[in-house]
Order: sequence, then structure tokens, then C-alpha cells
Amino acid sequence: MNKLQKYLYTCLLATAALFGGASPAWAQVSLGTASGFSVLGGTAVTCTDSVVAGDVGSGGAFTNTGCTVSGAQPPATNAAAVGALADFHGAYNAIQSMPCTNNSLISTATITGPMTLRPGVYCIGAALTGAGVLTLDARGNPNAVWIFKIGAALTGTGFSVIMANGGQACNVFWVPAADVTMTTSAFSGNILAGGATGSITMTGGTLAGRALASSAITMTGANVIGCAALPSVTSTCKDRKGHEHGKGVGQCDERDDHEKGQSKCNDGDDDDKGHDSGQSRYPFESKDKGGKK
Repeated sequence: MNKLQKYLYTCLLATAALFGGASPAWAQVSLGTASGFSVLGGTAVTCTDSVVAGDVGSGGAFTNTGCTVSGAQPPATNAAAVGALADFHGAYNAIQSMPCTNNSLISTATITGPMTLRPGVYCIGAALTGAGVLTLDARGNPNAVWIFKIGAALTGTGFSVIMANGGQACNVFWVPAADVTMTTSAFSGNILAGGATGSITMTGGTLAGRALASSAITMTGANVIGCAALPSVTSTCKDRKGHEHGKGVGQCDERDDHEKGQSKCNDGDDDDKGHDSGQSRYPFESKDKGGKK
């Protein structure tokens, strides 16, 4: 096996290990132009003594009382909000057709942390109430996706959703069929309240992600950190001389020693002493001809 073949084979195995069990549907969640908004309400947005990092859009009224908005807001966003609302509803409807992969892991309509959940499509037939700490563990995969399809309302009081092991808040989708009420919670993810009368009410606390609603959004003393304001994930690549350089996820090439999550792809070079210049650490080790394991 030549060096390039060995490199590709090693990386394919590492990728399979990292993404094993991932539903193809996860990669198909697209918010379209709605992804450009941190807060988007279908009928109204009322913001009181809150902070929004990102753009605010509304299909109706916008009331700002003591709020700080770092991005654009109505009326400047009125035209863009029309198309964004259409894309948001398209995404909401698309998610409804996704099959459940992990519905058995949430057996009740209440999450009382501490609880840890792996990536997947979770289906809860009734309303969901959250409290305590919910950890979403990406297991070293920064592209891991969580989808929570909720049959009725979503409510959280003192509810913390935290990301672990490379998990990204903007790869989490909360999709209730009714209203969302968050009180003094530290929440993560995209809230898609896309039901016919779906509204979002946030009192205190923070949201790392997006708030998108068919109806009204009401924020009082809350902070929303939009996806554009959250840290991005990059891979650490090493060239043949061992120099590190940052690239976007998946952008290291066959000349790089590519480390992504918990995998590290061998560049195929042995040094003069026969030692492997890179070592695949998860979930196996590679062995070069004449080199060491």
C-alpha cells in the first residue's frame, strides 16, 4: 500500500469511527436565510432590558425598551425577515419528517439533570419540561447534531444545557409544536417554535444559539448570543515540517497531519529511523512498513 492509499484508508477509518451511527438526516438541517438572525419572530418581537448579539427580525411589530442589539434590527431587517421566516418554516416542516433515532433515551416528559445525551434525533410525544443540567456530549465530533422533536410546549426553569467534547450549540435544534418558556435558564441551541401559534418567552438567563418563532418573541432581562458571535471550530493541521496552522474543519489535505476531534490522520511519512511521523490515536493505531506501532 503506497503512502497516499495508506493515508486515505487511515482517515476513512477514523471518520467512520467518529461519525458511526450518525443519521444522514442530521446533515440536512438547513435554516436558509433564517440562519442570519439571532432572534426572528413571525408576528412581533418585544425586547426589554436584554442583550442580543446578532440581528433581530420581525414579521410584525418590534418594540425595543432598553435593549442592546449588536446587529441590525427593524426596520432595516424587515425585507430580509420575509424570506427568513419562509425558510424557517421550511426547516421546521423538514425536521418533522425526520425519523427518531434515540426516542427511547427520554422516557418521560421531564428532564431533571444531571443527564448526558449523545447526538441523535430525540422524539418526545408530549410537552417537555427541563431543570438541572443537561450535557450534550459530541464525543469529539464538532459536527455532531442533536434534534429534539417535542409534541407540545417546551418549558425550562433553572435549566442549563451545556456542550461537551467539541459539541456546538448551533448544531442543536429544539423543535416544539407549541410555545417555549425559558426562565433563568442557560440554554443552548436553535429554538424553532414553528407551530401555528408557536411563541418564545425568555425571562432572565441566556440563550447561545437562535430564537425563531412563528408567533411572538418576548425577552425580558435575557441575553441571546447568536451563532455568528459564538466561537468557531477549527482543525489543527501540521505541514511536513511540523508547523501548525489553523484551517476550517475538514480542510486539511493529504500533505497535512490532520487532527480533528479525537482522530489524527497519518501523513504517511516515516522518518529516517523508521518511526511514524503521525499516530492515529482513535480508535486504532496505524503501523507503517518498517515503522513502530
